[in-house]
Amino acid sequence: MDGEEHEVHSTSFVEDPQNVALSMLMSPKPVEAITFFDGTRLLRPRRTRLPNGSKGCEGALERGRGLRHMSRGCEPRRVNTEPGQPEDPETVDGAHGQEPDPKPEPVAQEEIRTETVRRLERSMGTLGTAAVARMEERLVWFRRMSAQDRSWIGLVAQSGVAAFVDWFRDPHRGRPAITVEVFGTAPRELTRSVSLQQTVDMIRVVIEVVEGQVDELAAPGGAQQLREAILRYTREVAFSSAKVYARAAEARGAWDARLEALVVDALLHGDREDGLQTWGSALGWSHTPVIAMAGELEDKDGGKVLEDLRAAARRLGHDVLAGLQGRRVVVVVGVGDRYPAAELPMVAVEPLSGLFGPGAVVVGPAVPDLGAAGASVRAAVNGLRAAVAWPDAPRPVLADDLLPERALEGDLQARSQLVEEVYLPLRGAGSPLLDTLSVYLEHASSLEATARMLFVHPNTVRYRLSRIAELTGHIPSDGRGSFVLRVAVALGRLSEIRQG
Repeated sequence: MDGEEHEVHSTSFVEDPQNVALSMLMSPKPVEAITFFDGTRLLRPRRTRLPNGSKGCEGALERGRGLRHMSRGCEPRRVNTEPGQPEDPETVDGAHGQEPDPKPEPVAQEEIRTETVRRLERSMGTLGTAAVARMEERLVWFRRMSAQDRSWIGLVAQSGVAAFVDWFRDPHRGRPAITVEVFGTAPRELTRSVSLQQTVDMIRVVIEVVEGQVDELAAPGGAQQLREAILRYTREVAFSSAKVYARAAEARGAWDARLEALVVDALLHGDREDGLQTWGSALGWSHTPVIAMAGELEDKDGGKVLEDLRAAARRLGHDVLAGLQGRRVVVVVGVGDRYPAAELPMVAVEPLSGLFGPGAVVVGPAVPDLGAAGASVRAAVNGLRAAVAWPDAPRPVLADDLLPERALEGDLQARSQLVEEVYLPLRGAGSPLLDTLSVYLEHASSLEATARMLFVHPNTVRYRLSRIAELTGHIPSDGRGSFVLRVAVALGRLSEIRQG
């Protein structure tokens, strides 16, 4: 009988559960029951591999349209007889003789993790040293840093590797505390020496060093586990780096805002001017000449308005200081030498006027440097206060164009400026010009009436009026010019009386 194919006989029963069970118990050989689609059941001895290597269960039993295949291990396998439908997914792998790879048990995973941790602990010093060496090789800015800063960066790299090993040891620990465990070892001043972009470069180098040694660091079967942990940890490092620099930027921004407000207040009140250059240097101030602007705040967040003004000024290439005083906004800009002196100050600050609230926007005169900016700030603020007396003033308007309103409001600087720029040149040119202007203004700007009062020809009056315009820059026949000249003459005469 050895080496021969044994024919297996089977006995069919009408579907009767009791007969099926009884036959299975009484059979001298192991039997199996097969049920066809039409409900008929078949009992036969379980077939096994015979000595000649043939498969005892291989083949097919077919009855009517129902079909049952016996496959590997004599386990029943269902075959879908309808066209276009896939086979039973539970048996596809078995049909091709491929078993799915079993996943490691949790205990095995923990053993792999423990062994990987041991290897990491032995390699911590080597990894940190390799990371610093790679930085020095690839990062030019790192080689240019001071020895102290490089040592701090090396300490941060060592702390990062040690913190990763400690976090990797316990997978249930949750998110790693990167800010404290890694960046907490570095001094706060390091954020000023190393930019955010440089920090990203360092993180990239450290990741490359560690990932390049994963196969040597991981225990057998733990390479994928270690790579996933590195990926998650470096993501947390990146987010924490951004958080550190964001906090530093917020702190620096808040400090800059307070210092800017202090500088603007000092410029407005004329005190502590000896510290202006120092404060300006701390804020990165370098451009001259300097121009001040003043306007009102709209009904919205003042901090947002200041940020918009700073951003717009920096886009124009200006240095900028901005301060909020109640509803009044004061901005000081350093414009550099990119504009012709004849076009200053209006051409440099006109693009910023639209960011102020409704109402007048007053521009102070251009001054040579930040130390002299107090005069421009005070002129702009006093002009803003007096601008209500000139409802039709342009926007923006020069503070010098508001001299008569400022003088009437009590601005001593405006009074002195009107006397020096208008009254004294007329007085120095001789009495005919000053007398002609006074009579002309008193007679409603009438040439004939002025000529009759002075007993001169009307052309003489025209010539004298043109001379007045050349000397003062204000036209007597113009409504605004006649107002400025009238106030200047009145102030000049009052000043002569006070001087005795």
